[in-house]
Amino acid sequence: YQRRVRGHSIPHKLCVLLCPLRLVTFLFCVFRMFSLSRRSMVSSSRLAMRRALSTKPAFDKILIANRGEIAVRVINTARQLGIKTVAVYSDADRFTKHVAMADEAVRIGPAESNQSYLVIDNIMSAIKETGAQAVHPGYGFLSENAEFVATLEKENVAFIGPGAHAIREMGDKIGSKKLAQKAGVNVIPGFLGEVEQEEEILRVAHDIGYPVMVKASAGGGGKGMRVAWNDQELLDGFRLSKLEAASSFGDDRMLIEKFIDNPRHIEIQVLCDGQGTSLYFPERDCSVQRRNQKVLEESPSSFLDDATRRAMGEQAVRLADAVQYRSAGTVEFICDSERNFYFLEMNTRLQVEHPVSEMVTGVDIVEHMLDVAAGRRLRLTQDDLAIRGHSFESRVYAEDPMRGYLPSIGRLSRYAEPRTADLPASLASGTVRTDSGILEGSDISIYYDPMICKLITHAETRDAALDTMSWALDNYVIGGVTNNINLLRDLTMHEDFRAGNVTTKFLDEHYADGYHGHQLTARERRELVACAAAIEFRSEMRQRTISDQVPSSPMHHESVMDHEGRYAVLIGADAEHGDAELVDVAVGYMADGQPAYAVTFGDGEQLTLASEALLSSPLFDATFADAADDQLPRTLQIVERADEGYTLQFLGTKFAVTVRSAAAHELAVHMRAKALPDTANKLICPMPGTVRSFNVAPGDRVAIGDELCVVEAMKMQNVLRAEHDAVVKSIVVEAGDTVSVDQVLIEFEAGEE
Repeated sequence: YQRRVRGHSIPHKLCVLLCPLRLVTFLFCVFRMFSLSRRSMVSSSRLAMRRALSTKPAFDKILIANRGEIAVRVINTARQLGIKTVAVYSDADRFTKHVAMADEAVRIGPAESNQSYLVIDNIMSAIKETGAQAVHPGYGFLSENAEFVATLEKENVAFIGPGAHAIREMGDKIGSKKLAQKAGVNVIPGFLGEVEQEEEILRVAHDIGYPVMVKASAGGGGKGMRVAWNDQELLDGFRLSKLEAASSFGDDRMLIEKFIDNPRHIEIQVLCDGQGTSLYFPERDCSVQRRNQKVLEESPSSFLDDATRRAMGEQAVRLADAVQYRSAGTVEFICDSERNFYFLEMNTRLQVEHPVSEMVTGVDIVEHMLDVAAGRRLRLTQDDLAIRGHSFESRVYAEDPMRGYLPSIGRLSRYAEPRTADLPASLASGTVRTDSGILEGSDISIYYDPMICKLITHAETRDAALDTMSWALDNYVIGGVTNNINLLRDLTMHEDFRAGNVTTKFLDEHYADGYHGHQLTARERRELVACAAAIEFRSEMRQRTISDQVPSSPMHHESVMDHEGRYAVLIGADAEHGDAELVDVAVGYMADGQPAYAVTFGDGEQLTLASEALLSSPLFDATFADAADDQLPRTLQIVERADEGYTLQFLGTKFAVTVRSAAAHELAVHMRAKALPDTANKLICPMPGTVRSFNVAPGDRVAIGDELCVVEAMKMQNVLRAEHDAVVKSIVVEAGDTVSVDQVLIEFEAGEE
C-alpha cells in the first residue's frame, strides 16, 4: 500500500512489514469493543434492575389504621402502586366509602373510638388476620402513639411514619421545645415545664405576662388549647383544656407559653428518609382558624419572602435531623408582622392539609412515605420541590357557623362534588380535587370528627386558584346536614383575605359578633330576586306545557314570548306581606337558542340573565348580560321547593325566598302568622353530643352568663351558659346522657327573670 505521511510516500515493503502490527491493533480494538459492550450490557442490566426495584411496590399489602377521607386518600395511592389494602372499621363505619374501596376489611369494635380505632390490640389482631406488612396511621387516633409504633416494631410490621423515638420526643410539647432550642430553632418565650395546680399556672402566667396560651402537652389538632387574657379566663381554659386533652389523647398534662398576638400560622412539610436526605416543601399558611382549628389553608403563603421561606425550611429540616426523623412530618411556626418566626410544635404524621403541598409541587407525599417505610432512599432533591402555582384547601365540615359552629349530624340526602371537567372556560387553568370519605346516603355521626370533605383547588396564580375555589364551593351540593360552605364562600370574597391580609385572629376580627351569613349588596339582592323569579317563571311554563296550555316544541318559541309573569319576591326576614320586590318576567332566546330572561323591577331597572339549567338539577347557572368581564357566572342551588317559593343557596348562604303571584301577594296580608313555641324557660341543647357535667341543681338561682353544663360534641367541650337570670326548676337529663339537638336539658321557674 502506498501511504503518505507529511507528503512522503511509504514503500510497499514497509507497509507489508506493518501489516502484523495492524492486525494486532485490529484484534485489540475488537476485544476492546466487546469489553465495553459487555460492560455496557452489565451496566444497563443493573440500571434496569434498579428501575425495577423502584417500580416494584414497597409492600404487597398495607393496613390503614384510620377511617374516612384519610383512609380513602391512602387507598388511592396504594391502588396506583399496585399495593393491596386492608380497611378497619367500627360498627358505625360498616358501610362507609373506605371499607368499600379496600381489598379487605376487618371490624375492630363498637362505634366509640376508645373501643375501636384507639385500641392497639384490636388493630394488631387485624394485622395478624390479614397478613398486612405495614400500617399507615393517617392522622389522629394512633398516628402519634409511640406505644403503637413500638408494638409494630416488635411484630416486625413496618410503620408508615416516623420511629417511636421521634414521636416521643416531638409528642411532648415541653420536651420538643427544649430539643428545638438545642438544635438552634427559634422558640416562643414561655415556661418549659408542666403545670398542674391552679396556683402554679397563675404564677407562671403572671411571670410571662398576658395573653398566654394554655395547651395540652400531648395535644394537637386544636384540642386542649385555650388563649387567656386574664386570671379567670386562664382558670376556665385550664380546666376545659385538661378535660379535652384527657378525652382526646388520654394525657391531661398541660403547659403554658406566651401568646403572640396577631400572628400568622405557617408550617413546613418535611420529608426525610433517615439515610441522609431531608427535604422541605413550600410553606403552608394556615392562619384562618377558629378555636385553634384550621379552616382554610393555602400554599405558598402570600406573606413570606424567599429569604424567610428558606430560613423556615432549613430550621424545620434541622429539627427533623436532630430527632433522627424519617417519613413525612410537619413543623409548625407562628410568624409575626415583621416575619420573625418561632417554633410551635412538630406533628409527626401526615397533616390534614398536605394536599396543598402536593398540588404546588406535583409530589405524592403518601407514595414517598411508603418508599421510606420500606427502607428506600428518597428519589427527590430539594430542586424537585420548587413552587408551581398556588393552591387552597377548604375544610368542609358538618357544622353551623351561624350557630357558633355547632356540629350537625344526619344523613347526606343529596351529595355531588364539583369536578375539574365542569369548570368554565374562564377558569381553564384551574384544577379541583376532592378528598372525601363519604357518599350520598352516608351518615355524619356524633362519634367522629364532622369533616365532610377537603376541597382543594390549584391554578397558576393565587387569584385564579381562589376564583376556582369560589366556583367549586358554589357547585358543591350537600343536602341533609348543615355545613360551613357559607363561611368558606364568604372568605373567598372577603377583601382582606383576597389581599392576603390574614392573621390567626381573622375570624374574630371580621366576624366579632359571630357569623350571620353573607350580607347581600343591593346588586346581589336584585340578582337573587331575578334568579328566583326566573326559576318560578320557568316552573310555571313547564306546568303549562304539561297541561297543553303552552306549546312545548322549540318551533313555538314566539308563543312563549306571549306569556309574561308578575311576581312578588321576598327574601329571608322580609315581612310576610311587605318589603317585596314586584317584578315582571319575560323570556326570550339568545342567538344560540339559550333561554334569556328579562326581569323588570318596579323602578324600571331591568336585568337580563341567560340560563340553560334544567329544573331537575339542583344547580341554576345564570349569566347576567351586564356583568363585568371578570365575573364568574352566578351559580345558585335550589335547596328546597316550598309552597310559596324556595330555599336558594346563593354565594354560599341559604336564603328563604318567597315567590308569589301579584294577586296572591295582595291576599297574603290576611294570612295569620304561625306562632313560635315559647322556650324562654328552658335550656335547649344546641348540638348533638354527651352531657359531661352540670354546674347547677334544682333551686339554684343563676345570673346571665353563668355556666350551666358542659356538652361534649366531637371531643370538644362546649359550655352552655344562662341567657337570663332565672331559678332552676328541674334537670331533665343526667350527666353521661347522649342528647340530640333541640332537646331540653334544664327547665327554669316561670317568670323568674
